[in-house]
Amino acid sequence: MAGGGHDGGAGDYGGGVTFSVVVACLMAASCGLIFGYDSGVSGGVTQMDSFLSKFFPEVVEGRKNAKVDAFCKYDNQWLTAFTSLLWIAGTLSSLVARCVTRRVGRQAIMLIDSALFLAGSVINAAAVNIAMLIIGRMLLGFGLGFTLQAAPVYLSETAPAKWRGAFTSAYNGFVVIGILSATVTNYFTNRIPDWGWRVSLDLAAVPGAAIVLGAFFVSDTPISLAMRGQPDGARAALQRIRGADADVDAEFKDIVRAVDAARQNDEGAFRRLFSKEYRHYLAIGVAIPVFYEFTGMIVISIFSPVLFRTVGFSSQRAILSSVINSARNLASTLLSSAVMDRTGRRFLFIVGGLGMMLCEHGGVTMPRSYATGVLVLICTCTFSFGLSWAPLRWVVPSEIYLVEVRSAGQALSISITLCISFVELQVLIALLCAMKHAVFLFYAAWLLAMTVFVVAFLPETKGVPLEAMRSVWARRTVTSIGQPDTVRCELAAVLLNLSTTGNQMVVDDWSPNSCHVTSVRLSSIYRMAGL
Repeated sequence: MAGGGHDGGAGDYGGGVTFSVVVACLMAASCGLIFGYDSGVSGGVTQMDSFLSKFFPEVVEGRKNAKVDAFCKYDNQWLTAFTSLLWIAGTLSSLVARCVTRRVGRQAIMLIDSALFLAGSVINAAAVNIAMLIIGRMLLGFGLGFTLQAAPVYLSETAPAKWRGAFTSAYNGFVVIGILSATVTNYFTNRIPDWGWRVSLDLAAVPGAAIVLGAFFVSDTPISLAMRGQPDGARAALQRIRGADADVDAEFKDIVRAVDAARQNDEGAFRRLFSKEYRHYLAIGVAIPVFYEFTGMIVISIFSPVLFRTVGFSSQRAILSSVINSARNLASTLLSSAVMDRTGRRFLFIVGGLGMMLCEHGGVTMPRSYATGVLVLICTCTFSFGLSWAPLRWVVPSEIYLVEVRSAGQALSISITLCISFVELQVLIALLCAMKHAVFLFYAAWLLAMTVFVVAFLPETKGVPLEAMRSVWARRTVTSIGQPDTVRCELAAVLLNLSTTGNQMVVDDWSPNSCHVTSVRLSSIYRMAGL
């Protein structure tokens, strides 16, 4: 959503952090709670003796076999499928969610995903065979795809631009709280013989039910309402979240203008996303989720109890170590939310990437007997991850795309994330069995590559209103005075129609498809844009 100044030339629309925007953002961010809980609970459950004895007795027998390498005792494809199927189902639903979101809005999508989470958790808790486990996990995955499509974009479209990073990263904060809740739950239910795992799986229904109820008390975003032909509702929603006394005329005018431009290009959003005009957005939108997956922290987070069992901890100590790791992740996430809109996105990406790279390189040479040392390294790595890639993975893709391709871009980013997660989770235990500690060297090499990518190619989006995101790329694509390319042309067309009113920059009628700058020297345009 717009709001807040930036260096690119857009003005401050006014309005601050109101009670309504806090409530709406907390509701959307809490969708991350059920995502985090379902992600975190599976790693603890899959090493519980009561769960393994009922569904995977061959794994229990393998653990007792002294001839089986410690790194290979959990190498069972059906066992890893219990965790990874969540992600492949999410991949499929995220592609469908893009079309559904544009028709029914982001609020309705959050209702749908909460209901799917609720149904999936009940089926998993009542499971009597592997088929029921798979069906339950698939339903949870379908809900996951919908929530990842809607919730981060809801946050970015609702929050004031000045604080958009903090509000959008709140989604990741709730994911971490969900993971922490799951590990604490597993710590206590692991002591319950025979059916403790059922309690862990069933408790996922609690946040699902709460979010179903909460979604009825918040409105859709102004952009989503305007996209669905409800300008009066969009203005009312904007006034509500910006405050009764806020002047929303300029911001609403920019929203309508952006939505009108998006409607002109409503068909073929995916096709346009791959065109030359949008290649910059596509490059970042694809690179961020790919690099995020290859930090290695997703598999470490989900399978941390199994990893701690592998290096020598008992079942209870393994889950307790996961609780400590999750608490460290929460602390770093809160710190990131507090400083993100001050330090900017690039700085946190770089610092966090370097920190994770050093920790994972250290994990290569760590002897297996140093279980406590492994815990310290993983906790340090998790802190760096929570400070950088964990929250920024949701913030940057949700804000970088222009409104006409935002739903398509978000769907593509989410699908890439979930698809790679499925493959990564499915092969991790086999990879650990084959590579031992050297698996961390594989991830360290990726961390080096992604840090170099951020330094070289990622623009800073701190404080940039969504409606003005095009100017971020214009500043990076202008290389010489001459015939302007598409992005430079569009910026010129906007600047030619700017008029200043007080502290606000109001854009008169313009079209992204027209660019007539022959009567104005390009050098003057560049000076106006600060290029």
